[in-house]
Amino acid sequence: MQYGLAADRNGKNSHTSKNTHGDRLEIRDLQLIAGIRATFLACPQEAPVSNTPAEQIVWIDCEMTGLDADLDGLCEIALIITDFDLKPLDAKGFEIIINPGEAAMEHMNDFVRGMHEKSGLLPKIASGATVAEAEEQVLAYVNSLVTKGRRPLVAGNTIGMDRRFIAKYMPTLEERLHYRSIDVSTIKELSRRWYPNAYSLAPEKRGGHRALADIAESIQELAYFRDAAMLPLPGLERPAVKEAAAKTTDTYRELIDDAIAGGKAE
Repeated sequence: MQYGLAADRNGKNSHTSKNTHGDRLEIRDLQLIAGIRATFLACPQEAPVSNTPAEQIVWIDCEMTGLDADLDGLCEIALIITDFDLKPLDAKGFEIIINPGEAAMEHMNDFVRGMHEKSGLLPKIASGATVAEAEEQVLAYVNSLVTKGRRPLVAGNTIGMDRRFIAKYMPTLEERLHYRSIDVSTIKELSRRWYPNAYSLAPEKRGGHRALADIAESIQELAYFRDAAMLPLPGLERPAVKEAAAKTTDTYRELIDDAIAGGKAE
């Protein structure tokens, strides 16, 4: 940029700057730009969102009118946020009943209707919040307990189903959450096949298809399987870990090599 002197409208010399395109900037313009820049830098900026998971886990359970996210809707959502020791950061958690609209209610089949009637949820749905109102409140709750700029892992039972409905009806909430999930149902199914004693003696569930009670029991369930079906913390000593790594590498080497070769061939 070239600097020089130029006459203003009053015929007086004033400092100007001239860029390579011939546009002229007066000193007062530069001062204005500098002031705007200083104001911008002084304002708090949104922290960039990291893909490194937050130090909190957001446990979510939803009650729906059915299992088809395109035709059914959310009628209740509950959250409990814990640390990785599975200790709740707020023992009360959060729950809200939602009115999903007439079309979703009409799509509810007799089995689901009976389930929600038995739990006491059904008669409360008509006076529930809108989906938009519920999403706003859920987001505020998450933001009050989860590290800013970090997305939390999401946990629950068969959490993929809940996340389909969240992605469909609460996309801003879905964006706030990490793409990875902790599905307690996966651990339960593995225990059924690998650790049958742990599976058969798991604590009885009493939640009765109400979202907050169900998600509280999911936390208990993961804590139970951690103690009953996993190695005591912090796991194997390093020599044993190295041995396990070598064993599994050897066992699956041919399978992986063939898969890599097949992919390259295509």
